[in-house]
Amino acid sequence: MNPGLIIAIVLVVLLAFCFVTVQQGTVAVITIFGKFQRILRPGLSFRIPLIEKIFRRISIQNRSIELKFQAITQDQANVNFSAMLLYAVFNQEAETIKNVAFKFMDERSLMQALVRSVEGSVRAFVATKKQAEILSLRGEIILHVKEQLDKVLEEWGYHLIDLQINDITFDEVIMRSMAQVVSSNNLKAAAENEGQALLITKTKAAEADGNAIKIQAEAERQAAQLRGQGVALFREEVAHGMALAAKEMEQANLDASFILFSMWTDSIKHFAEHGQGNTIFLDGSNSSMQRTMQEMMSIAQNSKIVNK
Repeated sequence: MNPGLIIAIVLVVLLAFCFVTVQQGTVAVITIFGKFQRILRPGLSFRIPLIEKIFRRISIQNRSIELKFQAITQDQANVNFSAMLLYAVFNQEAETIKNVAFKFMDERSLMQALVRSVEGSVRAFVATKKQAEILSLRGEIILHVKEQLDKVLEEWGYHLIDLQINDITFDEVIMRSMAQVVSSNNLKAAAENEGQALLITKTKAAEADGNAIKIQAEAERQAAQLRGQGVALFREEVAHGMALAAKEMEQANLDASFILFSMWTDSIKHFAEHGQGNTIFLDGSNSSMQRTMQEMMSIAQNSKIVNK
């Protein structure tokens, strides 16, 4: 074989090894004899073949992991957390990429350290709180974790973009107890509302009864007043009629006692007709008749004085 051809083939192969392509969203870490040398950016780059070696390709894109772990509150209640962690390489500076490439032996070790750091931070916070407080402290837990991890992740070459706690649950026994408490509170609220409604109904009914009694009493008072006025008018008209009749008889030179006697006999007749079988006892002696006539004469005399 032609020696020149062999040399040309070797040169072509070496030249092929001189160029390397770095994908978008990643950087390549170059070492010389195991020592960090430089980084290659996305695109086509040149390296010294057989001397410069690509140690690792590092993604600078955002990464996310799902976390599920348990913590214990101050009052010994188990709390189950479901969270999502979003993180990325801090920047593309050489020192940052160097930390990312050499701090951990592999990606698995990084994930284990990151997950344990998040879980430890959450557990430390939850251990100082009571079970009843946890559900309302979601935002405080996230802030606490970020404060604890920011410096640590920066030393590793990463930064925490976001931490979302998707779900917080308790053990089945606690969840059942909480459901019973909520149900009891709902029943209590319903009973209170029903009691208030019943109280309002009874109050309205009592007010209505009171108003009805007042109206009835007022009506009876007015009726009694009208009856009294009617009786008074009746008596006044009777007295007036008797006075006129006595005056006319006096002008006719007749004895006015005849009118009284006539009224007395008419009264007895009325009692007999409308008494419905009742027995009426009358003193029929001369003294009784004379006393009755005198009383009626005095009434007529008083009526005459009033009319004058």
